[in-house]
Amino acid sequence: MQFKKIVETNKIAKFIKSRNLTSQYKKAKIYLEEGFFDAVRLKLREPKNKKIYYFRINKQYRALCVIVNNELRIFEIDDHSK
Repeated sequence: MQFKKIVETNKIAKFIKSRNLTSQYKKAKIYLEEGFFDAVRLKLREPKNKKIYYFRINKQYRALCVIVNNELRIFEIDDHSK
């Protein structure tokens, strides 16, 4: 599986910038675009019937996303350590 596009909202972009995650997020995004899903640990969340995925930005933050028409849409960044 390869994604045509990875889309984040302006709210997500501001959050990434405010937490100084820009370079780590860009690196994770490149891995996803190239199909290296194990590098960012792309996984399906429970309950699996909701089809919500998450991937690792760094040890602390995870990005929650959905796949729509071969497009990965990020809708939330979650603090995994809490």
